[in-house]
Amino acid sequence: MAKKATAKPKIEKSIETQLWESANKLRGNIEASEYKHVVLSLIFLKYAGVRFERQYNKLKEQYSDMAETICNMPMSYAKDNVFYLPEECRWSYIMENAKQPNIPQIIDKALSDIEKSNKQLTGAMPVNYYSQVGIDPAKLGSLIDTINDMEQHMDDSNDFFGRVYEYCLSNFALQEGKGKGEYYTPKAIVNLITEMIEPYKGKVYDPACGSGGMFVQSSKFIEAHGGNRRDISVYGQEYTLTTYKLAKMNLAIRGISANLGEKAASTFQDDQHKAEKFDFIMANPPFNQKDWREPSELLDDPRWAGFKTPPTSNANYAWILNIFSKLSTNGIAGFLLANGALSGDGDEKAIRKALIDEHDAIEAIVILPRNMFYTTDISVTLWIMNRNKHARTATVNGELRHYRERQNEILFMDLRSWGEPFEKKFTTFSQNDIEKAAECFHRWQRTDMGAYEDVPEFCKCVKTADLKDASLVPSKYIEFVNRTDTVGYEEKMTALQAELKQLFKEEEESRKAVMEVFKELGYEL
Repeated sequence: MAKKATAKPKIEKSIETQLWESANKLRGNIEASEYKHVVLSLIFLKYAGVRFERQYNKLKEQYSDMAETICNMPMSYAKDNVFYLPEECRWSYIMENAKQPNIPQIIDKALSDIEKSNKQLTGAMPVNYYSQVGIDPAKLGSLIDTINDMEQHMDDSNDFFGRVYEYCLSNFALQEGKGKGEYYTPKAIVNLITEMIEPYKGKVYDPACGSGGMFVQSSKFIEAHGGNRRDISVYGQEYTLTTYKLAKMNLAIRGISANLGEKAASTFQDDQHKAEKFDFIMANPPFNQKDWREPSELLDDPRWAGFKTPPTSNANYAWILNIFSKLSTNGIAGFLLANGALSGDGDEKAIRKALIDEHDAIEAIVILPRNMFYTTDISVTLWIMNRNKHARTATVNGELRHYRERQNEILFMDLRSWGEPFEKKFTTFSQNDIEKAAECFHRWQRTDMGAYEDVPEFCKCVKTADLKDASLVPSKYIEFVNRTDTVGYEEKMTALQAELKQLFKEEEESRKAVMEVFKELGYEL
């Protein structure tokens, strides 16, 4: 007798997954890059509406005799970090009108009025977006219903809407894929950076802040380790206006106060934080950014005073020097770059050599696996830069730490074989991976963590005097027993691919130009 098939247990989907799937079904033919603003703005409106309603009811109960006056005073909300909402901006009003044909205009006006009523949201809200994006009002009404249903799944944590917002951000980045989605750095990578540089207290800066993920994870890191997130001040800058708005909304939902500058602007051409120095810098700037300045522009910029001027062909070293120039006396930075920055020649090599030999600023170089990013499949590098590698003691979050002398030493780590599959074609770090890598770094940094040892195929401490031609490629120093070096191969292939694309493009342009000449002469080829 055949055995009866056992039914597989049904896996309960999280509210984040359920919301995403429901919202995605209503997208229609709108591109993910456009639709994300529709969904994320509505999540923000729902969040603001829930917070406002709770505060409204609290005030009404507390000031029964003066409720009408108190409940309509913006300062009654601002004191508890709640956004004041004029009547037509409230979620209840949006729900009442969700099925009306003019619902896109109602939402546009609500977002505009919320921004006008709350100074901290200046520049955060989309302008007339719903009226222009072309979403069907019926589908928009259904999407509003979907987001309204979130409330019945809300838990007791203060982070509910933040989790939903982040989940949608990551999924939109996944859908947009290569060439887009730069606004989102995978959470596992951000967690690794925060665990390594430990931004407990002071000023935190991200010169290419995207949707604000570095700041969110910094805040989570502090809370997870028993600190107080009020001990950090957040500064950032973002070039793309729509991403600047996403960041402002993301941080607002998290209750994180941040200075992102007066406007969206280029960090190089219009630095919004010129006079500031920072204790912690976390960044994932654009990889291998070309033509980031005009040849005659920024030649005497104070950020690269004492160094060669970074070449116009690639912004990697401009980002490095921007970060270095903004570190405080004891500042530490963790930032990501394409692997090619580890061994570039010419002016890049001169800058790298000065950072190593004259400033002793490079503390660690960590190679990450391929396919960790949604926008590119290449392996990239995490750089740790430190202005203070001296032996010292320091109290961090109430804990006395003993740092050993690390002058003229660099720790190299290779994590290319680490990680686990994510969404079929991507790689991510487990929490265990992150903890293991951070522990290795801190054992090397400190004497109170136990002894540090070099481990073949994983880590190696190298004297700067022993570096080979100022190269920071980890595989030149880490001992490999079972694996061959693929970093050089990957970088050469990436460079070759870019060169071939450019050659093909130039060839096509030349062909078209020749055909035009013959056509003007009355001949067809």
